Amino acid sequence: MRVAGLYDVDRADLQQLLADEPPFRVAQLWHGLYRRLQVPEEMTDLPTPLRHRLSAALPSALSEPVRRSSPDGRTVKWSWALFDGVRIETVLMHYGQRSTVCVSSQAGCAMGCLFCATGQAGFARQLSCGEILEQVVLAARHGAPRRLSNVVFMGMGEPLANFDALWAAVRRLHHDMGISARHLTISTSGIVPGIRRLAGEPLPVNLAVSLHAANDTLRDRLVPINRRYPLSMLAEACQHYVRRTRRRLSLEWALIDRVNDHPSDAVELATFAFPLRAHVNLIPLNPTPGYRARGTARPGVLAFAARLREAGITTTIRATRGVEIDAACGQLAGARRRAPDMTITSTVGRTSGSAS
Repeated sequence: MRVAGLYDVDRADLQQLLADEPPFRVAQLWHGLYRRLQVPEEMTDLPTPLRHRLSAALPSALSEPVRRSSPDGRTVKWSWALFDGVRIETVLMHYGQRSTVCVSSQAGCAMGCLFCATGQAGFARQLSCGEILEQVVLAARHGAPRRLSNVVFMGMGEPLANFDALWAAVRRLHHDMGISARHLTISTSGIVPGIRRLAGEPLPVNLAVSLHAANDTLRDRLVPINRRYPLSMLAEACQHYVRRTRRRLSLEWALIDRVNDHPSDAVELATFAFPLRAHVNLIPLNPTPGYRARGTARPGVLAFAARLREAGITTTIRATRGVEIDAACGQLAGARRRAPDMTITSTVGRTSGSAS
C-alpha cells in the first residue's frame, strides 16, 4: 500500500496495514489521529514496536516548514514542502476566543487572477486529501491549548477545481475531527459546476465567492474564469446554492485603488448581492510583487462600505492580517523573502506532527 502521507489513509487502509493486530487497533489509531491529533510515535496506548512500524509506514506529508509569526503572535504562516518538492502555505489566525486556519487546496493555482500571488506563480498540482488535512492538524497542534474553531479553504489554489480531495477532507474534518459544517468555509473564484455540486452535498458548509467585480468586462480582466462562467451563470449557481443549503452566501471583494472602488462599482455589487441576500466582505488588497496596483486607502474602504450599507447590503471590512509576514496567498512559498521585523523558523527534515 502506497500513500502520500499520514492523513491520506482511510479505515480500509488501516485495516489492511493492521491485519495482524487486534481489530480495535484501527479505532484506536483513528482516534489518536483525529481527536488527540497525535502522530503514531506519540500514541503511548499503542505498543512501542507498532508505533515504530506505523511511523515508518505512514510518514508526514508536510516537511521543511518555514514559519513566520507576526510581532503580536496572532498570525502564523507556514510554507511546507511536499514529497515532490513543491511548496504550499497555511495561515493560522487568532481572533479573541476564536482561531481560524486558512489552508491550501492546490499547489499553485490555474485561475490566473491578476492581483493574487498564487495566480501569478501558476499551477503545480492538486493536493491530496491528506495533504489538505495535515495542514489543519498541524495548525491546531501549534495553536493548542486554544481550540481551533474555524477552517477556511482560502489558501493557495481553487478548492472547487479539486473537488474530490476537498470534499473528502471536509467529511473528515466534520465527522472525525468534530468541526461543525457551519465553521467550514469554501472559497471559489466562480467555478459554477463546483458550486452546483457543492449544493447537492449533505453538509451545509459556508460558501464564499471571490467576486471582485460585478460587471463582466472588469471581472473578465481581474478573474479570468469569468470568461467561462460569466456573472449571470454565477448568480444562478449561487441562488441554487442558497436555496438548497439555506446558508448565507458571502461575496469577497478585494478593494483595488481606482480599479474596483468607484461609486459605480458599489452600485453594481449591491445589485448583484441583494437578490442573493449575500453578505459582502471587503478586503483591502494585500500587495504582491507581480501586481502594481495598490489597495484602496482606509477612507475609500469606509466610503465604499457605507454605500453598500445604504443599499441594504450587510457589509464587513476584513482586518488586514499578516502583511508583514507575506500572508497573502502564495507570497511566502513563491518568494521566501526575509524581513527584519519577522520571526522566522526554518526546520529541515520530516515533521513530527508539530508545526512549531
